[in-house]
Amino acid sequence: MDVLPYIKPIGYWLGPLAAVIIVTAAAFWLIRRTWPDHSDDRLSRQVALIIATVVAIIIVLLVLPFDDDTQGQLISLFGLVLTAVVALASTNFASNAMSGLMLKAVGSFKAGDFLRIDDHFGRVTEKSLLHTEIQTEDRDLVTLPNLYLISHPYRVVRSSGTLVSCDVSLGYDVHRRQVTKLLLEAGEAAELKDSFVQVTALGDFSINYRVSGFLADVENLISKRTSLHVNVLDALHEGGVEIVSPNFMNQRPVPTDHPVMPSRYYGGDEDHMGSAEKLMFDKAELASRVEKLREQRNQLTIELQTLQDTGPDTSDPKSSTQHTMELTWRAKQIEALDALLANQAPPED
Repeated sequence: MDVLPYIKPIGYWLGPLAAVIIVTAAAFWLIRRTWPDHSDDRLSRQVALIIATVVAIIIVLLVLPFDDDTQGQLISLFGLVLTAVVALASTNFASNAMSGLMLKAVGSFKAGDFLRIDDHFGRVTEKSLLHTEIQTEDRDLVTLPNLYLISHPYRVVRSSGTLVSCDVSLGYDVHRRQVTKLLLEAGEAAELKDSFVQVTALGDFSINYRVSGFLADVENLISKRTSLHVNVLDALHEGGVEIVSPNFMNQRPVPTDHPVMPSRYYGGDEDHMGSAEKLMFDKAELASRVEKLREQRNQLTIELQTLQDTGPDTSDPKSSTQHTMELTWRAKQIEALDALLANQAPPED
């Protein structure tokens, strides 16, 4: 039986199909090389991969051994399927994708930043085309759709520093100057800079005070908040000020000169928080380190490109050697950073 007549038609389209596969694989390789796994521009990579996949499918339909009418019908069918998929998913997919592009354009936060939106608070671990992931104080990962972020106000703790505050309400029988002095001592004991005290409200039975101080290292935000509250508690108690509602004082069946606070503790101070942030935000810490490495690599790339464009000073004989050394040093730094970024891995869940 002569099988050549059956095999020969296959050869007419097998070659073009193989060429399409090779070109598509090369396009995917180029996209991954342009935007590697550790790239900070993951949105562009995802969009490029989607476009390349759609174009590859259309080209495959064009090289199939069918007549023009059949090919037109197949392309029309693919177009209808693609349109239906986009239409069905447009409410969420397209909206979240556009929101992701908007968040990238605004650039109000990056990986490692503290983010609060409604009842959600944590550090950003990932920003993608469709969602943003944060790690909470419980070490859990929360995925927030980008559309949710765009449609709700969110608060970002600036990496350059933030104010840490503690609110406390005290009775009118305690002089405000005494309270201010004790609260400032608490802010200083918590190692906050430029502490200050505000009177935020004059209630019917108590005065609301707020002590605030500047924290430069926001990575220790949770620990410093706890430290400030602890020092406010200790400072007021050691200063003989009760932190208790006057209503409670009027209703308690105890002598009026009996203070409602613990006796003085002489056991010394303890750092009971330790490295709490490292346990709470391990993935966010990794994302923050990766973000800083990317920024450093981008800066070195700009410097390398600038040196290549300017070239050495031709009037100075030593300039060429110095220029070559600077080019080599920056190239090696970029290579070392690429190796570090490639070896970064998320912590095990």
